[in-house]
Amino acid sequence: MPSQLLAKPHAARDGAEGSAAASIRRLLLLLPALLLASGCETASQWLKGQRTADPEPVVAGEQQPEPYLGELYALAIGDPATQAEIYADAKSRAELTPDPSTRLRYALVLATPGHSGSDASLAQHIFRELLAQPELMTTNEIALATIHLRSVEENIMLGAETNRLRSENSRAASTEEAALAQRAAAVETENRRLRESLAEAEAKLEAISSIERTIRGQNDN
Repeated sequence: MPSQLLAKPHAARDGAEGSAAASIRRLLLLLPALLLASGCETASQWLKGQRTADPEPVVAGEQQPEPYLGELYALAIGDPATQAEIYADAKSRAELTPDPSTRLRYALVLATPGHSGSDASLAQHIFRELLAQPELMTTNEIALATIHLRSVEENIMLGAETNRLRSENSRAASTEEAALAQRAAAVETENRRLRESLAEAEAKLEAISSIERTIRGQNDN
């Protein structure tokens, strides 16, 4: 009987130890899976963080170039009515609320060729005024103003060169025309002198012929 009573506590202790060992074994078996899941989650978060860190942050208040470019495209391909509407709106906004953005928009419209409101000289003037105070403009606005100022200056230079060549050609044509007129006048003067000389020679010949006829008549008598 005492041996049986002693055996029961030993059996209970052995059962508890076996249950604890089984729990520990289960935890050890689950540990790699937990570590793997944790690692995957960390890697996923790291990759997501890497992807979201690549694009440059958008600065609040930064004026993007797309609205300007979209309007310039519409101005370039639009019909005269659309072009006139865009020009009138840009002009009125620049006059009513003359800030860097509205003035830049107006200058870009002026610098775009192919519509009745194009004015390269005025666009050049506005671009230069805007770029004289770059601290009032965004980076994109400064880039747009600089690029289009260079383009306008090139167009103005090309226009001036074209006008110069046209003027030279016109002067050359006028000089040539004047020279041709002068030569024609000289030829006409020479022809008139020759006609007068011919008339004078014919008159003298007629006089000589008349004298000869008179002499022959006298001899016949």
